[in-house]
Amino acid sequence: MRQPDVMRTPPARRGLASALVAVPVALLVSTLPAPASASSVPTGGASAVLSRMSLPQRVGQLFMVGTPAAGGSSSTLDEIGSYHVGNVILTGRSSKGTVATAKVTATLRSRATGQATYGVPLFVATDQEGGSVQVLSGTGFSTIPSALTQGTWARTTLRDRAATWGRQLRSAGVNVDLAPVTDTVPNADAAEDNPPIGVYHREFGYTTARVAAHARAFLRGMTAADVASTTKHFPGLGRVTANPDTTADVADDVTTRHDAYVEPFAAAVDAGVPFLMMSTAYYSKIDSVHPAAFSSTVVTGMVRGDLGFTGVIVSDDLGAARQVARWSPGARALKFLRAGGDMVLTVDPSVLPAMYHAVLDEARSSASFRARVNASALRVLRAKQRFGLIPPAG
Repeated sequence: MRQPDVMRTPPARRGLASALVAVPVALLVSTLPAPASASSVPTGGASAVLSRMSLPQRVGQLFMVGTPAAGGSSSTLDEIGSYHVGNVILTGRSSKGTVATAKVTATLRSRATGQATYGVPLFVATDQEGGSVQVLSGTGFSTIPSALTQGTWARTTLRDRAATWGRQLRSAGVNVDLAPVTDTVPNADAAEDNPPIGVYHREFGYTTARVAAHARAFLRGMTAADVASTTKHFPGLGRVTANPDTTADVADDVTTRHDAYVEPFAAAVDAGVPFLMMSTAYYSKIDSVHPAAFSSTVVTGMVRGDLGFTGVIVSDDLGAARQVARWSPGARALKFLRAGGDMVLTVDPSVLPAMYHAVLDEARSSASFRARVNASALRVLRAKQRFGLIPPAG
């Protein structure tokens, strides 16, 4: 999250989701060595690339690790090699413009060698929403207004401007925008008591219809620029009164499994959004025991089942957020992946080794968990193929 109406259940999507879990047995154990260098991107499509990756490399695809936007940290650069990290996120703020940012991202991408990631390029993400949440600025980047302002525009206007913002990101080497926010805040008065979303005007408006329509327009603009967008924070942070990044035990006691406030997420899924980010709040009327990101009822039951989402499920921050601090870093990663998540996001690179080793050790000792790792790695690789990072088969 990092900051300063009935759902549709398309049967075809549910079928594909099931198919992704049923990874062929041949993919469970890789016996082929990784290429010695990243002189060329692996070919053959996502499935073929997965079959040739080692298990440690597959596990690395399940992590997105933070690095300062103004200059890549040595820790994250080292972790791409040491822990096969397949995805990074630019954090903080940078006003250095597109050219300087492109140098930062080029350095990060250069670490995706044959030994590190089997030569598979990185997803490089950031939070480029607008208003108070715009990580990248300076020459070459537009000053993006808040989502609340964007929500007053015609949808065609928002789509076209999002395409422009997406092209700016691509020129800087960023290929994932952790936006749009698809949370709905009930009204302007409620926004004042909603620290994660409303206080910063991160919502497109105060009705689910407006949020759904403008989220679709935003993501379609990003897609036109070949930038992967992200609907967040499922199943919604628009009705909480504390911020999970800075406060523990944040809970929503209103949202139900088939709540109208989930509809904007369903609309984004129907529009083909490739990433969906999970909230770490509790939702007492859905699963009062587990935060959403650790709840199989929410992740597998609602996202995969009710929404029929077949793309990449990414966590909100599991590295520095107070909401998850009670669990060890390794337990956080395992709980998210066991619930059905695909990509563990940590803005703090110092906790990555513990997370990575917990996942790798479990994958080595448990065939069922190893199958989960393979299914998630395949989803990540298919997303990379969709956005041109892996050539298609044939």
